[in-house]
Amino acid sequence: MSFITRGFSGRGRDRDERLPPGQTLVEDWPVLSAGPTPEISTDEWRFEVRTEAGRKEWTWDEMQALGVEDVTVDIHCVTHWSKLGMAWRGVPLDKIFEEVETSHDYVMAHSYGGYTTNVPLDELLDGQAWIAFEADGEPLDPEHGGPARLLVPHLYFWKSAKWIRGLVTMPTDDPGFWEQNGYHLHGDPWREERYW
Repeated sequence: MSFITRGFSGRGRDRDERLPPGQTLVEDWPVLSAGPTPEISTDEWRFEVRTEAGRKEWTWDEMQALGVEDVTVDIHCVTHWSKLGMAWRGVPLDKIFEEVETSHDYVMAHSYGGYTTNVPLDELLDGQAWIAFEADGEPLDPEHGGPARLLVPHLYFWKSAKWIRGLVTMPTDDPGFWEQNGYHLHGDPWREERYW
């Protein structure tokens, strides 16, 4: 006589292998923000990178001219939801850092509205991150970070800063907004790096 019902044991076998531990699949796209939603037009939007060597800035049109990519990736929120197979369009960070020199190993992402989050520079390069401006075939709504957000899909989604306005390189790792308030410095969903 078994003490485990078929329905209970079957859940593990049916679980999507693309879901990191502790995550639940959603079909919609929840909106989570820590403050008011900034409204930035593409005419006024600017993106800059500051390094120890100086500052480089792009307008909306200049950013698009760097080269746009279409990518399909999974996203994972620290609040336990995941959305799989999302189609995105954006400019890879590789294109941006072709025009920037730095010996620093970390960056702080800065958003319109004051939000910040830290990411190791080598986790933004080699096809791992984008400045995204479309999702699922539509321009990003302000509630989802439009007109542009950072997209770093291999880390928890708080690292994919909404309303991105720039990156500042750093020689050492420093915590951003959520990292100062208890979230993990790194944020790998496959290791459940959620909090300190």
